Amino acid sequence: MTEWETMNRRTFIRSLSRTAAVFSTADLLQSAGLGVTFTNRAREAGLNARMVYGSENRNRFLLETTGSGAAFFDYDHDGWLDIFLVNGTRFEAVAGPAPVSRLYKNNRDGTFTDVTSAAGIARTGWGAGCCAGDFDNDGLDDLFVSYWGDCALWKNLGNGRFIDVAAKAGVTTRTKSGLKRHNTGCAFLDYDKDGHLDLFVANYIDFDPKTAPLPESGPCKYKGILVACGPPGLKGGRNILFRNNGDGTFTDVSETSGILKTPGTYGLGVTVADFDDDGYPDIYVANDSTSSTLYRNNRDGTFSDVAIESGVAYSPDGKPQAGMGVGVADYDNDGRFDIVKTNFAGDTSSLYRNAGEGAFEDQTFQAGLGRVTRFLGWGAAFVDIDNDGWRDVVLCNGHVYPEVGDSAEESGYRQRKVVYRNLANGKFQEVSGQLGPGIAEKVPGRGMAVGDFDNDGSLDLLVNCINAPPQLLRCEREAAGNWLKIKCIGTKSNRTGIGARVYCTAGALRQTDEVRSGGSYLSQSDLRIHFGLAGETAASIEVRWPSGIVDKARIEAVNRIVTIVEGQGITGA
Repeated sequence: MTEWETMNRRTFIRSLSRTAAVFSTADLLQSAGLGVTFTNRAREAGLNARMVYGSENRNRFLLETTGSGAAFFDYDHDGWLDIFLVNGTRFEAVAGPAPVSRLYKNNRDGTFTDVTSAAGIARTGWGAGCCAGDFDNDGLDDLFVSYWGDCALWKNLGNGRFIDVAAKAGVTTRTKSGLKRHNTGCAFLDYDKDGHLDLFVANYIDFDPKTAPLPESGPCKYKGILVACGPPGLKGGRNILFRNNGDGTFTDVSETSGILKTPGTYGLGVTVADFDDDGYPDIYVANDSTSSTLYRNNRDGTFSDVAIESGVAYSPDGKPQAGMGVGVADYDNDGRFDIVKTNFAGDTSSLYRNAGEGAFEDQTFQAGLGRVTRFLGWGAAFVDIDNDGWRDVVLCNGHVYPEVGDSAEESGYRQRKVVYRNLANGKFQEVSGQLGPGIAEKVPGRGMAVGDFDNDGSLDLLVNCINAPPQLLRCEREAAGNWLKIKCIGTKSNRTGIGARVYCTAGALRQTDEVRSGGSYLSQSDLRIHFGLAGETAASIEVRWPSGIVDKARIEAVNRIVTIVEGQGITGA
């Protein structure tokens, strides 16, 4: 056992003794409050465009139910997070202008300006997921957006404008027969560690409205109500891996890399992390109505699906689940990355603790996440809401079928968020009711991104909704709770620093995170790494880059953003 593992174990044991009484006296904890409130600032911030996705009251096709993602990313590199919202459309005519995905520039005063047209990034269609990364290493973060049909690779031109280079770059996603794929979650990653970002795209179904079954012809019912058919009975999509050629183009290596060799299909949420600590990124995909997928990187350009043997494919009783979104973090601060996954109504979310050596333990019920089953989850993220150094869980919900209406059954079509506080002893407690109107507001939520849009050190939430305005949930904290944000810039590694592992040691606690693209449900969170420090006023940072270079720094002044350049250390704040 290493020195830092021993140190964290001591912290864990001390936390266990402190929190045992707290967990057994829940009423006292509930009355104490957390000093954290989330309020929806979308309207005041200027996020007024209503998102469109399928018919509002009745859906004929499964495509209409899945919704789309959101992104917090700094497209103009001014140090303030901008917003991108993926939009959809309808099969019937839409009144007024065609709906388009929207880009909002951060005005640095709590408001945003819609720059969609000026940026040249407006596109209509059945948008789904988004992920950010500098695929050509020019110092500007680009944006990939998945669609039912041809996807978009928006190259950042650096002058406030983007251009779609998907066809030129070779990241087209049509099937050989010409059938449109329903592309969903995505992530940039450097799976072969050559310094160039590759691209993974999950697929849900191969869909053709001319041949797809209708609710009446199925017939397809949910609790006696006619609803859109699928995914069982529909042809599952096949995931795609594009290798970056280093010249602005990509090659489809899905077959040669082993990506197609998996029992799971109906892919939705995607996340990337080095789960087995071998220095190479692995890929986890939340699949709907079948086993989830964990692609282990074999370090030779190929992957193997090890989800079943690793313990992250099924529920605790060995059944497939309707997986939607997925989040990754080291929630118990043992140096290994754990997984949270959202599932269908009537089921629990899944919490998989990384036990090391390629094995995970399902801790859903032991940790306290198995008590709530009435919500249908989409976005999922580990978020340190109170900056105490222990990552909490935030889940974004909304029923899949608008036909259920707003009845009390399964909390209706519009649903609130669910938040679990990390008690620092391996257990969580639901605290949703203590966190204010932003969490309590019922919406048809789908994609959720996490980021500090006002740079105040508190992590905020961006939620994309179906046929409703988005939510911008600002986190307001009464307690101090110190923090650090680490922005990584690669030189030998990819410029965005994706895959860089960052360690933060403050006092007796050592935290671990990685720079990652994609995640949650079809969304992109802040590429900067956030560490809550509680009352600590200094910290040591260590960055292990994909290239093998290691940078170390001592931070004596906290509550700020620190930039670390590969091989050069801290360059500014």
